[in-house]
Amino acid sequence: MFQKRLGSLVLGVILIALPVLSFAADSQPAKPRVHPEMVVSAEWLAQHLKDPKVVVLHVADQRSEYDAGHIPGARFVATEDIAEGNVVELPPANRLKEVFEKAGVSDDTRIVIYTTSWYPVAGRAFYTLDYMGHGNHAALLDGGFEEWRAEKRPVSTEAVTPAKGNLTLHVHPEVRALLDEVKKVSGQDSKSVLLVDSRPGYRYTAGHIAGSVPLYWQDTLVDPKNKPTFLPPEKLQEVFAARGIHPGQKLVTYCEVGLQASHMYFVARYLGYDAAMYDGSFHDWVHVNNLPLVKGTSLR
Repeated sequence: MFQKRLGSLVLGVILIALPVLSFAADSQPAKPRVHPEMVVSAEWLAQHLKDPKVVVLHVADQRSEYDAGHIPGARFVATEDIAEGNVVELPPANRLKEVFEKAGVSDDTRIVIYTTSWYPVAGRAFYTLDYMGHGNHAALLDGGFEEWRAEKRPVSTEAVTPAKGNLTLHVHPEVRALLDEVKKVSGQDSKSVLLVDSRPGYRYTAGHIAGSVPLYWQDTLVDPKNKPTFLPPEKLQEVFAARGIHPGQKLVTYCEVGLQASHMYFVARYLGYDAAMYDGSFHDWVHVNNLPLVKGTSLR
């Protein structure tokens, strides 16, 4: 009889505790889901070059970079067509639509991006497509053109003039953080939204937006100079954690004018984080609006 009552008591305690344990589990932020489809290898691309649904975009500052040699079948997109002026602001959405349609991009296209210019330019192209509502169809070539050539894959100098694509705009303004939003994030000690400074460490210590954490974009690569492939996702997550970036947070990236921050935006999305980019970045904060900075390594 005693054992029967004891068993009932233990069962009752377990049943009472289960909702508490369930609540505790639910209260833990879900680990962001990595999106492996956002990064493709040179091997994968070589196997899919003749797929009519795959469009390879060679994004560069100068047409001469493309003419000197590109991945066979790649189409040229000028950096200035997706980032206006010295402050590289997003052009109007309808103009962006024309740029990518001219490159043969349609709603059902699988887009692979690389650059022969500064590495973050590829991230900027992804960010632009994500803003237009087509980021879920886009990927970066891991290691870019450097990795392609290092693997001794074919290079062409034949220009490609594709048929015009048909692209539907689904603009996502929320991925473009504006000044007022950045001011709000900077002015509060929030754990849910975090500013990420994507510039080199010396630029961060010289002056950064209050509340931002430093995470140089090159720290996401195996070797920026010799092997600019992405670190494995688990290593990237460790890099994020070391900077105080944790699952469940929304990240707002910035840099000088919006190029380095585009790369970091891509990495955040790749790792499954909700993200936005402050397009005006440091230039808008300091040189346009003359807002205060924090010097040194402290957040505030």
